[in-house]
Amino acid sequence: MILVNTDYITGKELEMLGLVKGSTIQSKHLGKDITQGFKTLVGGELTTYNDMMNEARALATKRMVEEASALGADAIVNIRYASSAIMQGAAEVIAYGTAVKIK
Repeated sequence: MILVNTDYITGKELEMLGLVKGSTIQSKHLGKDITQGFKTLVGGELTTYNDMMNEARALATKRMVEEASALGADAIVNIRYASSAIMQGAAEVIAYGTAVKIK
């Protein structure tokens, strides 16, 4: 599966199949949430939350690819990511794009 954030693949003619998306809501356990709260007092990277968001993006991407595969797609173009806070320490990540078949 080819994944790109452009609306084309150089040298390829594409047949649009439709919008595909994948999402997840992730959180860290209370202990990690507390330690990251203390980290905000001294500053620096919140690595636990960084890891959480990386995992969430990977899972959302995987689910988007699965949806595109079910449509018979060869690629997904114009991929975008969005996130939103659901509650403190939890975030939703959505990946979406256009599933295409290469002619």
